[in-house]
Order: sequence, then structure tokens, then C-alpha cells
Amino acid sequence: MLRSITKNLRQSRLISPEIRKFATSYDEVSLEDQSLFPAEEGIVQNSLYTNRILVPKCTLDQYVWSNVDKFRQKTAIECGITGKFYTYAQLRDRSATLAVNLIKRFGVTKGETVAVCLPNMPEFAVAALGCIESGSVISTFNPIYTSDEISKQMINSDTKIIISTTEHYKKIAKAVEMSNMDIKIIMVKDRENASLPPNTIDFKEITDPHNMSFEILEKNRTFDPNDTVMLPYSSGTTGVAKGVELTHRNIVSNCVMLGQNLGGETLAIEASDTFQDVLPCVLPFFHIYGWTCTLISKLQLGCKLVTLPAFKPDTFVDVLRNHKTTLIHLVPPIVTFMSNSADVKPDYLMSARMIMSGAAPLGRAEVERFVETKAPQVKFSQGYGLTETSPVAMMQSIGNMNFGSIGSPSPATQAKIINIEDPKMIGLGPGQSGEVLIRGPHIMKGYYKNEEATKETIVENGWLRTGDIGYYDENFQFYITDRMKELIKVKGFQVAPAELESILKCHPQIADAAVVGVPHKTTGEAPRGFIVAKPNTKINKEEIMNFVQEKVAPYKKLESIVIVNEIPKNATGKIMRREIKAKYL
Repeated sequence: MLRSITKNLRQSRLISPEIRKFATSYDEVSLEDQSLFPAEEGIVQNSLYTNRILVPKCTLDQYVWSNVDKFRQKTAIECGITGKFYTYAQLRDRSATLAVNLIKRFGVTKGETVAVCLPNMPEFAVAALGCIESGSVISTFNPIYTSDEISKQMINSDTKIIISTTEHYKKIAKAVEMSNMDIKIIMVKDRENASLPPNTIDFKEITDPHNMSFEILEKNRTFDPNDTVMLPYSSGTTGVAKGVELTHRNIVSNCVMLGQNLGGETLAIEASDTFQDVLPCVLPFFHIYGWTCTLISKLQLGCKLVTLPAFKPDTFVDVLRNHKTTLIHLVPPIVTFMSNSADVKPDYLMSARMIMSGAAPLGRAEVERFVETKAPQVKFSQGYGLTETSPVAMMQSIGNMNFGSIGSPSPATQAKIINIEDPKMIGLGPGQSGEVLIRGPHIMKGYYKNEEATKETIVENGWLRTGDIGYYDENFQFYITDRMKELIKVKGFQVAPAELESILKCHPQIADAAVVGVPHKTTGEAPRGFIVAKPNTKINKEEIMNFVQEKVAPYKKLESIVIVNEIPKNATGKIMRREIKAKYL
């Protein structure tokens, strides 16, 4: 049932003389009520906490700024390397200034795409929140992408403007040229004395709030919670990357879920006069895990975010040593690093009370080793999700040591296991294996300009097919055992075999190719190529690997090449990856 409960939020206030107010009501979201969906068998919800959540009927910028007056002078975001920072007051003003300039100076209208291709840095938050408040759709780009990859995402997302750093100017300019589109380039100077490239716009200039009037932001507010606000890219269950349309409501709902009581505690605590949660932010903001879990949800609570542009052991350890971190969002390889590194001293983690891990399973032995050697007071929670679920779909209760499990459905979220051969998709019981389906207010709107893929993924009664195979036990704890989808997970990032296969097949000496994921001790998985050589050619494996590496981001590079006589395929020509693994691995 959706029930409207009127409640005023605090003023959303620019720290300039002009004040904008908004009021909103809440949707009480509960998927237990059959007025939303018909009764079905085998639906699982989490009984440890309430499945009724109050989701404010507001846009994402309104949600983030709803309590900004409480902590306007606290540090919002700080670079862990340079020490540059913005207070909440400064972040509020600068992002609103960018929104005004996007509308007035560059003519951005509701629903047009602005690309943000930035590493984790304070300016990322300014860019993201400015785009949101302008009514545009923000599409996040991985800054280590090549010009080819950036150009493809520009074209597919209908990018009008791109925000990046002077360090990446050459490949951004090349990508714009390759796209054959009229795309304005806004540059964040990676050094204070860096020169501004020709025909680009200075980010610092268009985010300076001095003498800025913000009246246009009220007049421009024609967008609403059900509009698309973010367009990250995901490969879904197979194939090349697709734009995932996430609405304001999707992301706000997921933030509210993250803020619920998880077995007696919450992940983050709202800032007060005497306390502020501090988070090292090494998970990239352009990725949905870093976006929702560490950027958006934590700014709304007044946390202090300490950014790192990439994971490097020395700078990561520096942040742990120099900042009293209290809450850390990680992926398993970083937990392993922290456990094994002599540079990570227990003293650096004395303030830490909680770690949430996601993107890949984290073993019990790893958790116990970390707790024993580094931080006995720390409690863990593990989560599971997809870009298409904004992202968190499952969470463990805090302190749950069953780390073989991904937990139970998030608040106001339902899950079921189905037999993939069953056209009725009836939910199965405990211990029965099948595909995991998810339903809730955080499920994506669909894939951008791809109705066919949307229909294949979001099926009858609002269920999202995850492409993951698993089961749940008698305690309603879920376990992922396999993947229907062909994606390779490298350090939590998705690598689509089809993308690498397409590149391999462009090589003049290759007749056919397949790519599968193989276990890797540091990255989780890595892509391995299997190729069929054209007649009368001699393959140089190193040259082939370099050919691919030049066209993709580093995490997509091939781990190795195997030369085979043929690629096994079924009657319809689909590559049989399981057969490749069984025969060659």
C-alpha cells in the first residue's frame, strides 16, 4: 500500500541571502500489501526489521539537502591527498551555482544528459549535485576508460556536456571528435597552476557562487521524483553495456533502506554537534556502489567523506592514519589487503565501528582474520546488489558472521528463487536452487533506448531478473552459487565478454574468439581469451593482448590467450562458455 503522510522537511537553504524552501509528503512503502501486487508463492522478506519504510516524495537534490542547516559548517568532502575540502555550506552553494550555469549559460533542459568523468575528488560531489539540481540526467563515466569507450557511452547516452579533468583532456577531446557530436567540455584543473585547454570551460569559474542569483532554480523545477536522474552503465546479464535509467525515487528509496535498523544498529549516524561519521572513499563514485552507499546517502546524513582517486596502498593507509575513520565501505580485495599489510596498524582503526563489504563474496575466514589482527571492535555487514537495483538488494544484519551468505532482502524489498525453465516463475522453497529475482521501489525504470532488454529483465508484476543463481536457507539467508549471466567480475567491476570478443575478432589474424572469466587471486576473476587463428597465420599472443589492451580500460585487459581449433557453440551460434571452461580450465 502507498499511503501519503504529510510532513514538512527542514528548509533546503543556500548559504547565500536567498532561501529556497520545499515541503514534501512521504510514501509509506510496503510490498507486503497485496494492493500493489497479487499474491504469489515463495516470496521472501526480511523479518529482522520493518518492511515499511517512509520514502520522501522529493527529488534527489532535495533529499540530500533536507538537513543541511544542521551541519552547514562541518566538512562535507575532503581530498585525502591534497587536503582540499568543502564544508556543507560551500558544497551547497557551489553545486547550486553549477546548476544555474548549466541552465542559463549552456541551455541544459530537463532530461538532457550531462556526463561526469571524474575520479573521486571533492569536485565530483559539486558536479553531481549541480547536475541533479539543474534537472539534467547525470551519466557517470569511468575516467580510466579509453577514448573508444568514452565515445561509445557519449553516443548512447546522448551526452550534451562532459565534465572531466585537465589530466584527461586529450582522450576526452578525441572521444568528442570520434562521436561526431557537439559536446561542450568542462575542465576541472588537476593542479592549481594547470593551463586550461583550448575551447573548454573552467569548472572553477562556473561554480563560483559570488554574486550569483538562484531564482531560476525555482522556476526550472519541473522535474519530479519519478523522472530519470542518473544513467550509469551496466552490462546487465549479457552483452555490451546499457544505460540504466535510475529515477530520483529509486535512489532515495535505496538510501532510506541503507538507513534502516539492521539488527540493532544502523550503518551511518546523522551528524550532530558532537559527532560526525568519517568515511574513506576509495570505491569510485562513478560506480553505483560508491555513488549510493558512500556519496549520496552519507552526504544526506552530514558525514565527512575523504576521497581517494584510486586505490593505492600508501595513500589509503595515509587516510586511515590521518583521519579517525568510523565507517568504511569496501570490497573484499581491500579487506584482504588491510588484513595482510603490516602498514595498516590497529591504532589507525581504533575509531572504526563498522565495515560494509559488497561487489563480491567475503569469506568468514577473511573477516575473522581482520577482526583478530586489526580491529576487534569492528562489526561487519555484507551486501548484494546490481546497478539495476540502485544498488543494494540484500543485506546482512550488522554483526552477522554467516559470511557465506549475502543476507536477506533489504527493507521493503522482496526476493524469490525461480526455476529458469518455469514460464510462470513460481517462487521455490528453502534449499531449492534457481534464479534470484528482486522487487522493490529501487528497481530501475529500464534500459535507456533498449525496450527489448528492459522487457527481458523486468518481467511481470515488477520482478527484476538478476541473472544470478542461488538459494535461501530455512533462516531466509540467501546464497549466490553461480551466474547465468556471462559477466566477468574484476575487482567488483563488470567486464562483458562480448565487448572483448568483438575487439579480438577485429584483429586481422583471428577468425573467431571467445572470452571467459577465470579465478584470480587478487582481482577475483580475470578475462581469458580463446582464439581461432585464420589459416596460414602465426599468432603472437603478446601482440594480441596488447591489441586489446590499447582499446579498453586496464581492468578489462586479458589475463592470457589460449589458441584453440574451434569455439564451441550451440545450434543458434551462441558461445557455450561452460563447455570452454570444462574443456580448457
